[in-house]
Amino acid sequence: MPPIRSRSSINSTEQEGRILLAIQAFKNGDITSVASAARIYKVPRTTLRHRLSGIQHRANSRANSQKLTEIEEESLEKWILSMDQRGGAPRPSMVREMANLLLEKRGTTPVPSVGENWVTNYVKRRPLLSSRFSKRYNYERAKCEDPKVIREWFNLVQKTILQFGIDPDDVYNFDETGFAMGLTATARVITRSEYYGRRALLQPGNREWVTVIECTNATGWALPPCVIFKGKVFIESWFDGLPSDWRFEVSPNGWTTDEIGIRWLEKLFIPTTSLPG
Repeated sequence: MPPIRSRSSINSTEQEGRILLAIQAFKNGDITSVASAARIYKVPRTTLRHRLSGIQHRANSRANSQKLTEIEEESLEKWILSMDQRGGAPRPSMVREMANLLLEKRGTTPVPSVGENWVTNYVKRRPLLSSRFSKRYNYERAKCEDPKVIREWFNLVQKTILQFGIDPDDVYNFDETGFAMGLTATARVITRSEYYGRRALLQPGNREWVTVIECTNATGWALPPCVIFKGKVFIESWFDGLPSDWRFEVSPNGWTTDEIGIRWLEKLFIPTTSLPG
């Protein structure tokens, strides 16, 4: 999506281009009069005189009030959009650090820096950016989000259902969901303004998890969950007050194992879904 620019912004950019051409023509000696250069390139004579005397264009002098120049802000915006597209939308503190890095690269002394509220004001100035809360998103799941693979899978499922006349009550889907231990649930990040709701942030897959196996059929009926904790010994007193049909397991890392999967089938899925008699 291209940047959203007003008509006045476009006109200012076009005028700046003509001013630069007029300055170049005057300095090269192609035009000997400032008035003639202003008339030929259709720019204000006073503005041209100011620029020839060393007064900078407003967009390049914005650092006095907004710290970064327009070019620096656009570069920062491109970096944020790139990070966001790869699932790593930066937090405000990271954006502030990157802005200070751009200021440091100027080589001025003393080195300027942006304030605590600078990122908030910066996001307000950039129509393509927005500040939102994030949500955890495991990188392994992100790698599997290939639309071609997903379509092929659902086409195969639909073909199988039609071929064998399978009833919706007999179509089940089960999956695992993990609760990461020691990870912050949400964080404010800077992301694209076109997004609504929480922005997914990729999280590493090497954390300690409590896993839950969930199963629902095509009509919306759900089986009792199976909760897997990290541990070596199952102690029933840990789970007082929870529904009696819930199943609990332990594993060395809190993840599902082949043995747990088989027990889930034998002890929960088959007994719960089988017809009486």
